[in-house]
Amino acid sequence: MIVGIDLGTTNSAVGVWRDGKVELVPNSLGVNLTPSAVGLDDDGSLLVGMAARERQSTHPKLTATTFKRYMGTPRSTRLGDRDYRPEDLSALVLARLKADAEVHLGCAVTEAVITVPAYFNDKQRKATRRAGELAGLKVERLLNEPTAAALAYGIHELDNETRFLVFDLGGGTFDVSVLEIFEGVIEVRSSTGDNRLGGEDFNELLIEQMTSRFAKEWGADARAPALRERLRVAAERTRRALTERSEVVMETLWKDRAWTLDITAADFESKAAGLLTRLREPVLRALRDGEVRADGLKEIIMVGGATRMPVVRRAVTKMFGRFPATTVHPDEAVVVGAAIQAGLKARDAALKEVVLTDVCPYSLGVDVVETGPGGAMRHGIFAPVIERNTVVPASRSKAFSTVQTGQKFVAFGIYQGEARLVSENVKLGQVEIPVPPRRAGEIAVECRFTYDVNGLIEIDVHVPETNERRQLVIVDEDDRGGGDLEKRRAALAALKISPRELDANRAELARASRCYESFLGERRAKVGDLIARFETALDVQDPRQIDQARKELADALDTLEGESWL
Repeated sequence: MIVGIDLGTTNSAVGVWRDGKVELVPNSLGVNLTPSAVGLDDDGSLLVGMAARERQSTHPKLTATTFKRYMGTPRSTRLGDRDYRPEDLSALVLARLKADAEVHLGCAVTEAVITVPAYFNDKQRKATRRAGELAGLKVERLLNEPTAAALAYGIHELDNETRFLVFDLGGGTFDVSVLEIFEGVIEVRSSTGDNRLGGEDFNELLIEQMTSRFAKEWGADARAPALRERLRVAAERTRRALTERSEVVMETLWKDRAWTLDITAADFESKAAGLLTRLREPVLRALRDGEVRADGLKEIIMVGGATRMPVVRRAVTKMFGRFPATTVHPDEAVVVGAAIQAGLKARDAALKEVVLTDVCPYSLGVDVVETGPGGAMRHGIFAPVIERNTVVPASRSKAFSTVQTGQKFVAFGIYQGEARLVSENVKLGQVEIPVPPRRAGEIAVECRFTYDVNGLIEIDVHVPETNERRQLVIVDEDDRGGGDLEKRRAALAALKISPRELDANRAELARASRCYESFLGERRAKVGDLIARFETALDVQDPRQIDQARKELADALDTLEGESWL
């Protein structure tokens, strides 16, 4: 049996496609949502789900939550006498969902479609797949959460031709996808997001507000883990209450005293302004990448528990100048879509007319050396081979050439991301290939990237001159080293005497970098050229030349950025 699983930051759920419809699986408590929480009981036994979450405020050192945010990182959580990686904790949640499904369905569950945030990178996706395998599941597919929500919405719209945007704000992550339905096909046009933005960040605003109010009375206790967890529970309760009321009393008990603070919806919205602003850029990027205008969308579909907040709904209404749709359940849309995809994998006859396409969420490419206008060489420049939001499966190639006379080999670092400098992207691997020593630029090297629907990346490097070929498949590896971080810090420290430190230059360069990450194709290449020219002017350190170059860069970016219809 194959099931669909929504592995969420706050809650998780499992569903199955059976008898021509989605059936959500209740847990042992008879509810469809299982808290993504793991803890230890007093006797040392593991607790998963609601039992663990209920102990979080009283036993914070024996409880772990929100670990999804750290998937693919070396961070570990100590519970009792053992350290758990994020994928270990996720595996425990998945194992509980698997057991619940087996009890409900009366048969063994061996396969699963598991959802991930659309903006999860390769390491995070592999960590999720590893968690599924640790839980005893064969992970048939990792499905982007907004794509899953789109399936839940679009399964009833297959006879129509329409475009819509999925706005997915969960407990710990934020995703945006633009989709199109035509002739029984659900096509993802673009996906983007923010893996560090969710309901927990809005809770943190309330925690900080109360901590600031009683900082003097609490003293050193203000940062005590036990108090922090009690405040987290109070913040969650308060935020949910503000969905229905304009004023709420936030209350927590500490050292036998009830501490209270009046929170108004208007004050909360004011303090959340920074987070609400962060919702805007991914929406803009998704529309830009999908080549769709806001007024060309039929619906704005909101999913994820955090979208219940009135402040978020008002922000979205303001962005698009209309109210978002409420046709899908914010907590269940993703698991419903995962169950539909599981049905597609099982080749259920009721779903034979549904075709789903997805996209590559990040650009994939290699590091290259760039020659500036003055002949100076800049190392560590990112050259995309497959650009983000390319429909998958995809295979793309680019040709590169040697940069030094007598060069005997070429080494390509494989990177994932959108930044112009590879040091700011995620390194996935490296491949080297020998080349015959010739004059610089005489030997061509072809580099082909292939990316499938499950996120498997294969790199093929070929030297036509010698017919030498090297292949690399990005495998599941734990990169626990911290040396690269120290090298990057040292490199940044070396820039402090540069004109980049001047505010105007730093701001314009930051804007240009943002544009480079936001654009694709010719516009991205254009911005890359503009950045190279400006960096050359900075290296010369002539104030008048820098001012002129900065003005030219600003004017060009004003022309390129164009529309601002949100």
